[in-house]
Amino acid sequence: MPAFRNVRAAALPAKLSRSWLLASAADEANFAPALASEADSVVFDMEDAVPAAGKIEARKRVVEALSTGMTAWVRVNGMETEYWAEDLAALSKAPGLRGVMLAMTERPEQVTHTAMRLHAGTPVVALIESAVGIENATAIASAPGTFRLAFGVGDFRRDTGASDDPMALAYARSKLVVASRVGQLPGPIDGPTVGALGDELLAACKVTASMGMTGKLCLLPEAADTINKGLSPSESEIKWAHELLDAHAAGAVVGDGSYLPRLARAEKISALADSYGLWNA
Repeated sequence: MPAFRNVRAAALPAKLSRSWLLASAADEANFAPALASEADSVVFDMEDAVPAAGKIEARKRVVEALSTGMTAWVRVNGMETEYWAEDLAALSKAPGLRGVMLAMTERPEQVTHTAMRLHAGTPVVALIESAVGIENATAIASAPGTFRLAFGVGDFRRDTGASDDPMALAYARSKLVVASRVGQLPGPIDGPTVGALGDELLAACKVTASMGMTGKLCLLPEAADTINKGLSPSESEIKWAHELLDAHAAGAVVGDGSYLPRLARAEKISALADSYGLWNA
């Protein structure tokens, strides 16, 4: 494991990743700090973070990084752009590629065609950023190659005219959550709360979690740890799960019809606490 990669984060399965840090491929100096951060998953960004004139050079520096010891996800340009095919052709040869995030996903076949151009089994996160994409989310979630769904909040708002009020975005978030469940995917990844840190970011994570989303994009390395905390079981939830599971192991009797659902929730919290290393936090 290269010394610059956060060992804890590197060992966490991407289906459980809470923080997804976008590191601009406009400058290779962004890569190492991102990989050393607390972000569960790091995404080298060749799309929105890079102007058209810099796309080819950005692709070269990403492939170089992924061929010399670094491991990361990569956000590739949308299928309708002139860069998509070359992005995938270059990345298919990069040994450090963990998966791709497909920008501007609107149809299920876009994910499938993307996956087909990469090594078999390479996961694809479908970044949904438009009204068309939201309405097709169930089909996208069920498409061969789709690993998780992600919400491109900024472009969705530009497409629809919606504000950043949680109520204005509730339908889109709910659609992604239900679609993910139908497609038997991990919970979807929420969009970034640009510029937010500390309590403001924690409040945004509460919205994310309340909608049933289990990950969140971010643009700053220092945001990752806050997102990890905001999207993990709380101390009170872990304590409750611990007590219920201990009582169950000791032979507690089922009291009513809510017991088995509560037991299942406690087991889920327990599994997440183990995965995130929270029992002794």
